[in-house]
Amino acid sequence: MHITFKLYASLTDYLPLAHRNGNQMPLEVAEGATIEQIIAPFQLPMKMVHLVLINGHYIAPADRATRALVEADVLAIWPPIAGG
Repeated sequence: MHITFKLYASLTDYLPLAHRNGNQMPLEVAEGATIEQIIAPFQLPMKMVHLVLINGHYIAPADRATRALVEADVLAIWPPIAGG
C-alpha cells in the first residue's frame, strides 16, 4: 500500500537526499504496517520521535507500536522543539 511519509526539522536528514528539500516522500509499505515498523528502516532515534500524526491526528507514544496505517495515510513526525 502507498502512504506519504513526512519528517520535519532535524529529522528531515533521515530522508533520502532526493526527498529532503520537500521533507516528504511517497512510501510503499506492507498492508497493516505499524508506525514503528514504517520508521524502523530510517533509523530515527526514538528520543527524537516526539510528535507523531496520522492524517493530522495525534498518535500517543503508547499506540505507536500497534497503530497500523491504511492506504493513502499521511504519517508526519516532528522532533522535540525547544522554544522560549
